[in-house]
Amino acid sequence: MSEPDPDHIRHLLQSIKTIASIGLSANPERESFQIDQYLVEQGYRVIPVNPMASEVFGEKAYPDLASVPEMPDVAQVFRKPEDAGPVVDQVIAKGVKLLWFQEGTSDPVEAQRAREAGIEVIENLCMRAAHRFLINNQR
Repeated sequence: MSEPDPDHIRHLLQSIKTIASIGLSANPERESFQIDQYLVEQGYRVIPVNPMASEVFGEKAYPDLASVPEMPDVAQVFRKPEDAGPVVDQVIAKGVKLLWFQEGTSDPVEAQRAREAGIEVIENLCMRAAHRFLINNQR
């Protein structure tokens, strides 16, 4: 897979409004919490998808993607690579058009399976880092 085009990533970040964050922790010490907190501060709506959480950032948490009552613009993944298969199954079943694997969370076989199902896949790119660099011009 080639490196994502910065202009395309910028376009995605500017068009996304709602993020279903799979594996988002309610623990402020966890990186998923810190990354999504930044995204909330930037105006995104983050919907937590974690069976162990009830609410994060004032948003009701859902046990799985199927339980989310609306269609998010993107499913962002904070799970281990070995959990990618069930995540891809949920994304395909829900009909989400963009799947964003945070750094260290993707499985190349499962990412390809998502692509073959017509889903755009971003792999191994931190959404916060991309936003800081491409939108806020910070390093």
